[in-house]
Amino acid sequence: MPFNQLITAAMVVAVLSNIKVAYAFQPDFAESIINNSIAIGRDATFTCHVRHLGGYRVGWLKADTKAIQAIHEHVITHNPRVTVSHADQNTWNLHIKSVTEEDRGGYMCQLNTDPMKSQIGYLDVVIPPDFISEDTSSDVIVPEGSSVKLTCRAKGYPEPIVTWRREDGTDIILKDAAGSKQIVPSYRGEVLKLSKISRSEMGSYLCIASNGVPPSVSKRISLSIHFHPVIQVPNQLVGAPLGTDVTIECQIEASPKSINYWVKDTGEMLVSSPKYQVQDVTRSLYEAKMSLTVRSFQKEDVGSYRCIAKNSLGEVDSSIRLYEIPGRNRKMYTTKFSNNEVTKDSYKQGKLKVSFPPDDEEQQYGSTEDLNDVSDSSINSNKQSNVQGKVGTIKFVTPRSPIDHSNSVNGVGTSGGYMGVNVHLNKQFPSIDIVTRNPFVIPTIRTGVDGPDGINGHSYGHSTASKKSLSFITSFSIIFFLLVSLQITIQTD
Repeated sequence: MPFNQLITAAMVVAVLSNIKVAYAFQPDFAESIINNSIAIGRDATFTCHVRHLGGYRVGWLKADTKAIQAIHEHVITHNPRVTVSHADQNTWNLHIKSVTEEDRGGYMCQLNTDPMKSQIGYLDVVIPPDFISEDTSSDVIVPEGSSVKLTCRAKGYPEPIVTWRREDGTDIILKDAAGSKQIVPSYRGEVLKLSKISRSEMGSYLCIASNGVPPSVSKRISLSIHFHPVIQVPNQLVGAPLGTDVTIECQIEASPKSINYWVKDTGEMLVSSPKYQVQDVTRSLYEAKMSLTVRSFQKEDVGSYRCIAKNSLGEVDSSIRLYEIPGRNRKMYTTKFSNNEVTKDSYKQGKLKVSFPPDDEEQQYGSTEDLNDVSDSSINSNKQSNVQGKVGTIKFVTPRSPIDHSNSVNGVGTSGGYMGVNVHLNKQFPSIDIVTRNPFVIPTIRTGVDGPDGINGHSYGHSTASKKSLSFITSFSIIFFLLVSLQITIQTD
């Protein structure tokens, strides 16, 4: 046989030998199919890894229905969302776009060997939670003391779990039929029952549904509890010095929210102005603080102020009284004398030393005006002294006795300046007439004896001492006038 023929024969034998070796290895799966858990609407992909496929084919079937999806590179199903692909002879893919709940189940990768070989991968189509609107509560309004049920029903796959919490983070109060109370930060269940609710339970409640598939969802339900207004006043009696700003407050609780305003005892409604500042501050869903500031407090501002709260269920008010108090540095100042400075030798003459505290016009009551005209006065214990009662003039008088007229100052008639006073100076005590900004007025006082009119008895102006004093003054004035006239006549002559 020629050499060329020998070589050709050898090559044919080799090829046939390789074919026999290839068919000696049956196709098999290299890896298991990985299961998929895909949210609804997403895309899913199954991958089938095969070894030694050779001339065999790969097919895809729906495991539960045995419906053929694809064979090798050809799609058999009429579902447009299903496609196939392969990277090489060992990797074959089945693609499902925008999965739905109907796509949930097992998918089989099959080899057409004899016997047939297959493996299954499962598709779990999960659905994030969502609320069933017709079975879920909306905002609720109930009266205080009643009971209420809040409901949240959710759907999804797997089945969602519903949890209740308060939006502000406070605890939920659960009460049973026996009246026992349980305070919990959260409650699990579709229905939340609240019994004998109080105003402190008012607010927003959140029901949260979750099933491990993001995102979780929540719904906000507002619980309003209605009751008539209530007012609490921290201080019903408030004092302030004149000229200062004073603020009064009322604490209001009301639901629905009340209309709040201030009224003075004169019936005047007070609004914000240069004189008044009216302010409302909301503290919670049902609490508020109303305040009234009176600027530059004066005597005419003394009186009662009413805070009033009104809503659809009722009206309530409370009164606060403002009164005047002395300022922190306001004092009554009087003159101070030293016995060593006043009672000098009875046969000598000297000047009195009078000291006064500093006069602060803004911080003192009854401060003196001017004391510049302080005259020298003679001191004589055995003689009668005729001293002028001029404003700011020192007068030496006897100490007051129980029988002195009540309407006199240190035993001297209050008629004041430019009046001669005849005083026996057995013991010397000085007295100074002081003019104050607010002169002290002695009111008419009853003596206990009714007058002819049956209204007032004898007053100071009708007392015996007063009449004698007036008679003495009249007589002295006539004598003084005659002496002056006589002196003028003598000079003329």
